[in-house]
Amino acid sequence: MKAHLTVFALSAIIFASIGLAPAFGQIQSSIVVTTDKSSYTEGETILVTGEVRDLYSGTPVSVIVKAPNGNLVSIAQVTIGADKKFSTEVTAGGGLMKTEGSYTITVQYGTENRSATTSFAFGGSTPIVDSGVIDPAITDSTVSVEGSTDLITYEIIGGKITSVMPDVDTNSLVIGIDATENGSLTITIPRSVLLAEIDGIDDDLFILIDGEEIDFEEEIKSTGRTLIIPFPIGAEEIEIIGTWVVPEFGTIAAMILAVAIISIIAVSAKSRLSIIPRY
Repeated sequence: MKAHLTVFALSAIIFASIGLAPAFGQIQSSIVVTTDKSSYTEGETILVTGEVRDLYSGTPVSVIVKAPNGNLVSIAQVTIGADKKFSTEVTAGGGLMKTEGSYTITVQYGTENRSATTSFAFGGSTPIVDSGVIDPAITDSTVSVEGSTDLITYEIIGGKITSVMPDVDTNSLVIGIDATENGSLTITIPRSVLLAEIDGIDDDLFILIDGEEIDFEEEIKSTGRTLIIPFPIGAEEIEIIGTWVVPEFGTIAAMILAVAIISIIAVSAKSRLSIIPRY
């Protein structure tokens, strides 16, 4: 009798273990993330892909890239597909990815309990020699940006603006400054230049100074946003991150060129067809 009970108990344990074993191919963590390569050079595209174990409708994945010193490089909200997978791209280099070293990617799915990290090596950016020349599109109180007829207006104390460039990869406006002392920048950005919206509703902006997120004052208007941004002495770059930024002229020109090429091909094909004799 005791032998029968022992066999029964062992069988129960085996079946319970099989029941608890995960299905083949199912991810064990709540979320995983990886990059297509382990190291990148300036200008290369970093492909970030991942998969979640459980799908929560309407919840995006936050993809956060940080520099070796812990400074924030970029942040993006990425939609998850019905197959529970997600992907996004980051360009190696730029204003906030300059230093050589190991960069960390953290993905978070709703809560801190559902997160994962990976890393990649970056070879560093080629330094650009500052000629000391200020962009001619910048005056003492306004800035014009390619792709928009609306002017950015500003007032700066404790320094000067040296450049303003849109970055479509991070949906941000990157402002170069020469901060000779602790100061502040009051800037009004039209909606035709930068937006921070989700489903047509105004959302929060993120502002980084030399890669570190800072607090700022803000007034939202129907025509744009007025921001008061404090900065420390020696600051070199202010990045204002939204959900859309006006494309650079080069991007617009590339789009126009692509449309022109497609039109030429279509017309040429039609012309060839019209001259082919019919029997």
